[in-house]
Amino acid sequence: MPYPKKILPVTIVLTMIILFWLFKPMMLERRWGAHEVIPSHQPAHAIYHGKKKKVHQPQAAFVPGIVKPAGENYTKMLVIPRTKDEDINWISEAFKDNANIQSTIYTVNDPTAENHPPRNKGHEAMVYISYIIDNYYNLSDVTLFMHSHQYTWHNNYLLDNDAAQMVARLSAERVVREGYMNLRCNWDPGCPAWMHPGTVEEDVNKQEEVQLARSWSELFPLDPMPKVLAQPCCAQFAISRERIRTLPLAKYVFYRDWLLKTKLPDFISGRVWEYVWQFVFTGRNVVCPLESVCLCDGFGVCFGTEKELWAWYAKDEEWKALERLLEIHSKQVEETKALIDEGKQKEAEDRGIPDPGREEELKKQIKELQDWCNQRKEEAIAHGDVASNRAEEAGRDWKDGDGF
Repeated sequence: MPYPKKILPVTIVLTMIILFWLFKPMMLERRWGAHEVIPSHQPAHAIYHGKKKKVHQPQAAFVPGIVKPAGENYTKMLVIPRTKDEDINWISEAFKDNANIQSTIYTVNDPTAENHPPRNKGHEAMVYISYIIDNYYNLSDVTLFMHSHQYTWHNNYLLDNDAAQMVARLSAERVVREGYMNLRCNWDPGCPAWMHPGTVEEDVNKQEEVQLARSWSELFPLDPMPKVLAQPCCAQFAISRERIRTLPLAKYVFYRDWLLKTKLPDFISGRVWEYVWQFVFTGRNVVCPLESVCLCDGFGVCFGTEKELWAWYAKDEEWKALERLLEIHSKQVEETKALIDEGKQKEAEDRGIPDPGREEELKKQIKELQDWCNQRKEEAIAHGDVASNRAEEAGRDWKDGDGF
């Protein structure tokens, strides 16, 4: 039986209202666009044009981890991508007697190797994600994702740029509490506001920046694109087992599929990931902890305050500057001696005879500064051996009986 004509308009109106409310969230999300930076201490709510507006929150619920009782051991797994020609003997030499530190090495250019990625693409990102996929249900307490070289400029300077020291001294407790920890403490490069998704002018130092907007929409289609992405460089970090499993295995498969299918050059796709790891594992676009806190709570090198840490850096740079002056002075002495030996005394005098006592003076100043730096560093390490000192510098509660 046909519906009465009076009922049809009412039915149409009700249908339109229902459709409007169903699709309203999608329309709002498209209209909002990019939002302001979400500070590290805030949840996933953005400050939008001076007003608080609730934006899409990552599905994962990132919560602080719970550390083990004081004195209990943690297992660490070191995940390293390498080429066939790269030497990684430092790993076995440094940790052969430590059963709690294991390693999994992926050889990226050898498909016959025991561990290898599905394709040599995306730099270290492909290996990192592949490890998680391969071992999602068999993870150590803490997993460290690092590069293959032991010594490099982007390791921590106060640990002699030595990856072995970083692994050995890393506080598993801090990693468990934080969930995710960048292994580089120094902000330069990367913090406080390094990448600006949506930028149209290419910066030779960060060529991936102009590609970030499109990559973001592909990797995180439900998350508004932030105006800034920042964390210390260079894709070396530690994650707790619980934090890795906060995301479902299917999410990592999705991320790896993106790496496999993207048409971006290998170099660029890897660099894109360098500045989104913190978002994946914390839900925050900016993760830039104070360097003094990172070094103290993360590695047990505790100067007490950020000011004291930078005072140490100033002294360290001072003796290096004097060393450069010493090199210049030594070269002048050699050149002057060569001129005199050739019988060109006047030419040597015209150029200026170096002060004969200058070399010893510079060497003395350099030694005094180096001794001061070494002593202060030893004191900082001793200070970091006390759990309560680490807690105080990190600004967290601590009571008798608590560990690190």
